[in-house]
Amino acid sequence: MATAVAHLELDRPRCEGHGLCEEASPHLMHLDDDGELILDVTDIPEAELEAAKTAVRVCPVAALKLARA
Repeated sequence: MATAVAHLELDRPRCEGHGLCEEASPHLMHLDDDGELILDVTDIPEAELEAAKTAVRVCPVAALKLARA
C-alpha cells in the first residue's frame, strides 16, 4: 500500500450533498442513497493527491479539507 501524503477530512455538518467532489474524484468518495457523502479513501497517497485537491477545490461550501499526513 502506498504511503499517505495527506489526509482527507469531511466537515459533515457543512456538507450539503452537491456532489461536485464526487464528480471530480469518484474513486475517492461517493454520495450514498440518502445524499450523504462517504469518503472511500481518507489517507491520500501521492498518486491521488491532485484528485483529492480537485475535490476540495470544487466543493461550494468548503466541507472538505486536506491535512498533512
